[in-house]
Amino acid sequence: MDLDLHIHSNVSDGALSPAGVVSAAVEANLDVIAITDHDTVMGVEEALEAAAGQPIEVIPSIEISASEGEVELHILGYFVDPTDEALRAHTQAAAERRELRMREMVGRLSDQGVEITFDAVSAVSSGRGTLGRPHLARALMDAGYVDTVPEAFDTYIGNPHPAYIPTSLLNPEQSIALIRQAGGVAIWAHPHFRHLADWTPTLQRQGLQGLEVYRPRTPRHRVFEMERLARERGLLVSGGSDWHGPDQGNLGEYRVKATDVSALLAK
Repeated sequence: MDLDLHIHSNVSDGALSPAGVVSAAVEANLDVIAITDHDTVMGVEEALEAAAGQPIEVIPSIEISASEGEVELHILGYFVDPTDEALRAHTQAAAERRELRMREMVGRLSDQGVEITFDAVSAVSSGRGTLGRPHLARALMDAGYVDTVPEAFDTYIGNPHPAYIPTSLLNPEQSIALIRQAGGVAIWAHPHFRHLADWTPTLQRQGLQGLEVYRPRTPRHRVFEMERLARERGLLVSGGSDWHGPDQGNLGEYRVKATDVSALLAK
């Protein structure tokens, strides 16, 4: 059984609608997917409806942005209840905060002589959910400032650059609690290796249940180290492509096997 447990739709910063993601996943012969949109579950219902009668299962999921000091990290929530009132309240608050953040980032770019309007960024999005930096990156491409999304991050909007502003919604403990109260399983998304050993025990005490270990560009020796850490601490493991759209290649080019994440699926 083939899975991809980290995919974004245009309800956050992906290119395809939730139904479009399901269609692409079926075409790629994936058996199970998780659409993990940033700070929103608004695409879950559409994805579940699109998957009905198709040879695929959709896990209701979310990716919550968390901040601790100057560090931003993301917590994946699998098997969440998309009708949970607290989760839906977070979705609304996140959309408002992300719009404010985007306006501030556009202002900082203008201070650097990079003339991008908020309306141009908004036009890139579906207008359905939360705004993210990939929307801004595509607007920079459309305006001719960069040729690719990675170039936009490397040149203008990546974490080290003056235009970057953290999302600043919840801290990790609040994010984990929100997921678990909604019936979900909390997994640390793409953990930065620099923070892994120091942060994992604290996050686990706060209710973290696993690590995202399997990703397309993670060096194999890092995968082994994360697998070992997860075993030693009794944590679940997960994996996925973090796919946002065709500019990253075709959905399904990266996949994980059910045997790799069997404990998560059983959970």
